[in-house]
Amino acid sequence: MKRLIAAAVALTLIALPAADVAAWGASGHRMVGQAAMRALPEELPAFLRTQEAAAQVGELSREPDRWKGGGQPHDRERDTAHFVDMIADGRVMTEAGPDIRALPELKSEYDAQLLAAGINVNDAGYLPYAIMDAWQQVVQDFAYWRILAAAEARETDLARQAWYREDRLRREALILRDIGMLSHYIGDGAQPLHTTIHYNGWDRDTDNPEDFTRSRRTHGMFEGDFVRDRVNLQGIEAAMMAPRLDGFELRARMADYLLVSLGEVVPFYRLEKAGGFVEADPRGVNFATVRLAAGASELRDLIVLAWREAGTRSVGWPNVKVSEVEAGTADPWLAMIGQD
Repeated sequence: MKRLIAAAVALTLIALPAADVAAWGASGHRMVGQAAMRALPEELPAFLRTQEAAAQVGELSREPDRWKGGGQPHDRERDTAHFVDMIADGRVMTEAGPDIRALPELKSEYDAQLLAAGINVNDAGYLPYAIMDAWQQVVQDFAYWRILAAAEARETDLARQAWYREDRLRREALILRDIGMLSHYIGDGAQPLHTTIHYNGWDRDTDNPEDFTRSRRTHGMFEGDFVRDRVNLQGIEAAMMAPRLDGFELRARMADYLLVSLGEVVPFYRLEKAGGFVEADPRGVNFATVRLAAGASELRDLIVLAWREAGTRSVGWPNVKVSEVEAGTADPWLAMIGQD
């Protein structure tokens, strides 16, 4: 779990390695998931637009931070999903690193680029790929749900109809879980310190012309007790942005989202230097609220976009098109139950 510095631990540790610090803490991640779900439009299925679903996603949004301690290779492979350490121009780690705007299709190719640039893969992080992978999983979930719901509504064979219903309910539980995973990584991406080499105090190996803090307590100070005690769900909801649902392209959208957070790194350190995160200083409260609202807004939009994308997909084996099942022109039974 990258970048979790619990308040009690932060008081005793001088420095932690990069992979031991995580984003927002329980309260921040929970509020991102809840705010996004509570803002879903009527276009989405009713089971997602309930207080129970919002609460479930809020809790599940914490899950990737609760995975820590599973052993190896579990921890090493998952811990580095929470961040991507960039320099100011959007390149990963160093001037020789990959540009966030032009990442290769596969994470393995990204790893190869890092190694070719002399960068330790574990130091760099792979948050962009974690976001894209999580979003694509939600798309697949929605595609299956749309087929199951349409088939259940039309099926006249009672045994088949019962199976469709049970599988739809299983899929609904998976959808909530997978939205929770997406919520976590989107929340990580809204935290400026998860997008920078200056993730826990200004990096000691770089110039520091504005004399920003180099304290290894910086990360935990911001996202832990401060967020829990000073930021609330209502404030986040009020700060959420209008939906952005046109002209969607996943890689470009992901890069733009992370670059906005990267652009808040210097403002964060200036605010910290000015005392903005002391007690209930409204400047710090506003900064944290706006960043959490950015995460909730992005999650809301990505859920809607996943729902729309699902309508264009084909899933199952033998392959069946969502649009054809919803139109009543294809029977999905073998595709859903599986043809041995």
